[in-house]
Amino acid sequence: MLKGGKVGLRARHEDDIPVLRAELYDDPVNGSRAEARPWRPITPGTKDPRLVVDDTVDSVVPFSVVDLDSGELVGTATLWGIDSHHRSAHIGLGLLPSSRGKGYGTDVVAVLCHYGFVVRGLQRLQIETLADNHAMLRAAENNGFVREGVLRSSAWVLGEFLDEVILGLLVQEWKDRA
Repeated sequence: MLKGGKVGLRARHEDDIPVLRAELYDDPVNGSRAEARPWRPITPGTKDPRLVVDDTVDSVVPFSVVDLDSGELVGTATLWGIDSHHRSAHIGLGLLPSSRGKGYGTDVVAVLCHYGFVVRGLQRLQIETLADNHAMLRAAENNGFVREGVLRSSAWVLGEFLDEVILGLLVQEWKDRA
C-alpha cells in the first residue's frame, strides 16, 4: 500500500466493487462529470474496466483509496495513459460523496505524484478536469500543478458544454517542492 498523510492507495478488492458502483458509477450526475463519454448504468458482474482491474494492461494503474485511520474505502484513484516512451501519465480520482471535503483529494494527488515520479520514473503528470471542479483544481494546485490551458466548451455534460482545465507537473518542479 502507498501511504499519504490521510489515505492509503491499495489494490482493488472484490468487495470494493459494489460500493464504487453504487456510490460513484450508478449516479448519472457524478458519472457524467467523471467520464469523457455518455453515462450508462453498469451491469452487476460486468468486467467494466472502471471497476474490475486487468493486471495485464500496463498503461493504467487503478487503486482503491482507503482512510488510513479507519481502513474504510473512500474512493478510487488512477494513473492512466501511462506512456513509457515520453515518461508521462494522467491522474484521475473519484471520492465517495461522504468522503468529499475532508482533504482526501489533495492527499490522493500527492500519493499519485509519488507513485508516478518515484516508483514509475515519470517526467510529467497531467490532470484534466472540468473548470467548475474546484475541489480537483485545489487538490492539483496544492500539489504544485500548473494550469496550462483551457479547452473551451470541450466537454458535453448533462445537456451543456463545459470548459476543461489542463494542469501539468514536471518531476523537477515536484522535487523542488519537497
